[in-house]
Amino acid sequence: MKVLVPVKRVMDHNVKLRIKPDGSDVDMTNVRMVMNPFDEVAVEQAVRMKENSTADEIVVVTVGGAKSTDVLYTALAMGADRAVHIHSEAIIETLDVAKILVEVVQKEQPNLVIAGKQATDNDANQVGQMLAGLLDWGQATFVSALDVLSDKTIRVMWEIDGGTETLEMDLPCLITADLSMVTPRYASLPAILQARKKPLETIELYDMDIELNPRVSVLSVEYPPKKQGAVMVGSVDELIDKLKNEAGVLS
Repeated sequence: MKVLVPVKRVMDHNVKLRIKPDGSDVDMTNVRMVMNPFDEVAVEQAVRMKENSTADEIVVVTVGGAKSTDVLYTALAMGADRAVHIHSEAIIETLDVAKILVEVVQKEQPNLVIAGKQATDNDANQVGQMLAGLLDWGQATFVSALDVLSDKTIRVMWEIDGGTETLEMDLPCLITADLSMVTPRYASLPAILQARKKPLETIELYDMDIELNPRVSVLSVEYPPKKQGAVMVGSVDELIDKLKNEAGVLS
């Protein structure tokens, strides 16, 4: 079984976000970048599948600028076999990313795609679903457990309203990984050094037959309003009065 894992380079969630003085965007100057945490989970799941002999090859792919190769090397150090870098310095929206990944899937012919359920930079939660839709593949999102039943079938547990549901799915298919699925490993120093020797293919986006169609423009970025201090009330009647006349949440 071949497993394909898309990964994304995002801002470290431990770094305090800064906004540019003109409010035009987030200030990314000298910001530490890492692999998207949900994608780390997806890579770890694929590596565990190879370790228990239910996967033969793991290919990781990212779409982004030249610096995006660092997340590919991280994935290779974790245990992935090969990496594909779709190089473009442009800002690419989710639907276009999905269209690019369709080309990669058609080239690589994986049995299973494991994607992180969302990226922590935009929290869109769209690429996995769009990719499965464009491929006309079965999909399960927010997956917390995965078992390979055969070379044609997997069983997954995914989150639904009010609990979880267990499904059997025919391959090929796509799943998106939740953080509860597995705990990613830390790559050892020898693995990090060895990762540089593994195959990494770079494909220029302009060599692919894909036209980017931006649909969203960022007008401004601002910090959320600061929370106001709590107000103690002396009775239920006073609380209802404040909710009606001050907060305006009751009529």
